[in-house]
Amino acid sequence: MKISDAVYSQLLTVRDWVRFGASLFNQHKLHFGHGTDNAWDEAVCLVLYALHLPPDSHAEVFNAHLTLAEKQDILKLFEIRIEERLPAPYMTQEAWFSGMRFHINKDAIIPRSSIGEFIEKQLENWVVPHQVQHVLDLCTGSGCIAVTAAMAFPNAQIDAVDISAPALAVAKKNIADYGVDQQIRVIHSDLFNGLHGECYDVIFSNPPYVSADEMALLPEEYRHEPTLALLAENQGLEIVIKILRQAKDFLTHDGILVVEVGNSEATLLERFPAIPFTWLEFESSEGGVFLLTREQLENVEAYEENV
Repeated sequence: MKISDAVYSQLLTVRDWVRFGASLFNQHKLHFGHGTDNAWDEAVCLVLYALHLPPDSHAEVFNAHLTLAEKQDILKLFEIRIEERLPAPYMTQEAWFSGMRFHINKDAIIPRSSIGEFIEKQLENWVVPHQVQHVLDLCTGSGCIAVTAAMAFPNAQIDAVDISAPALAVAKKNIADYGVDQQIRVIHSDLFNGLHGECYDVIFSNPPYVSADEMALLPEEYRHEPTLALLAENQGLEIVIKILRQAKDFLTHDGILVVEVGNSEATLLERFPAIPFTWLEFESSEGGVFLLTREQLENVEAYEENV
């Protein structure tokens, strides 16, 4: 991407470059959904990153004048974002989840699950926090849910499970960064296969739930994320159904299962109209997360057979 010397000379401050970047992003019809939801915030993220400044920098920073080298660094990031449609977190190698910074790369899906808000409230009205002893984060990816759970339930042991070894490497770094290595055990497993004999008070999961049809329509930005973490057969329900069928065998008597299914919510309700899902409500998102107790999971097969 080339801009004229005249444009360079007119873009003086941090604020000028944020405005310029936001205009470019809107002009090129970029998609936002990996930590920001608009062009301005995306431009702020990349400009501050180029300047080696934290995302919560003082407002006065935006009035600062830039050097030629700084302008060139910013423009290079804008070029990559526009030409490659690469999500900003993969460019900065950091993502924010529940107010915490997480390392991220293209081996793991970018953290954005609504489950984080539920954990921050310590599973309000569903558990007695100090009684939570054993938690499972199934399909952990970057480990963001596991780390958030460790912070919310400091007395609990957490198992972070994923089928992807590269994703688990990302999770291990984040677990180490937050100093919760002794609290979180990382396990390479295809869902529950490697967890025989384990029993959990809470199982969280943000599994793959994007159908093939939906996958074909996703914006380019999502195609940089691991397909393994997004795509699921059977109209997006393949993994979710396996979890529904098996989870009861890994829950305590009063245990609960919390699963994000996103846009597959309607398909899931069509497939299992008799299951008494509790759909959680969130301040920061539209939801698509259900909760079931162990008792409610007892008759999953019967519910499906009646469809």
